[in-house]
Amino acid sequence: MIHLAVPYAVAALLVGLGIAGVLMRRNAVLVLVAVELILSGALVLFVTSGVAGPSRASGASVLPLFVMTIAAAEVVVALAVILAVFRARGQIDLDAAMADEPEPEAGSLGPEPAPGAAP
Repeated sequence: MIHLAVPYAVAALLVGLGIAGVLMRRNAVLVLVAVELILSGALVLFVTSGVAGPSRASGASVLPLFVMTIAAAEVVVALAVILAVFRARGQIDLDAAMADEPEPEAGSLGPEPAPGAAP
């Protein structure tokens, strides 16, 4: 039987790589892949704790199926949003998207209306 430290280390590595990928966020697709790495680490952790637990019929054997289903749905929706943004802007670089938005001034509640515009 495999020692339980190995799957825990793999789960920690997957989650660590995923968090690093989300924090570096250069491209929307890469952020999506990083989120999938985090979910994969959670799956490994769920399966490992299900094997390590005293009861083999616990929810730890069913929970990974739900996580995989949610991950598949998340990928489909996220790719659709990324594709729509790419068609509208022509790029999916998250750093450029953050630079395009003007920063609100201190004390301002949002963008000011154009001169002569009705409130």
